[in-house]
Amino acid sequence: MFIKEVKVPNREGLHARPATQFVKVARVPSFAKTSIWLENIDTPNRRADARSLLGVLSLGIVGGMTIRIIADGDNEEEAVNSL
Repeated sequence: MFIKEVKVPNREGLHARPATQFVKVARVPSFAKTSIWLENIDTPNRRADARSLLGVLSLGIVGGMTIRIIADGDNEEEAVNSL
C-alpha cells in the first residue's frame, strides 16, 4: 500500500473538468490491477474510488484542501505519483 498526502493547488478544487482529468489518469490500463482511492482529510471516513467521477466529485474537494491518495496493488507508487 502506498499513500501520499497532497495539497490541491487548483483554486477551484476538483470541480468537473479537473476531476475528469484525474479519473482519466486513474483509469490508465497499466493501473488496472491497482486499487486507487481518494480521501478528503478534512472529512474523516470519506473515501471514493479514484476511477469514479461521481465519487471524486462527491468528496467536495476545494482549493487549498489536503487530500490523501491511496493505492494498493501493482504499480501503486507509480499510480499515486501520476495522480
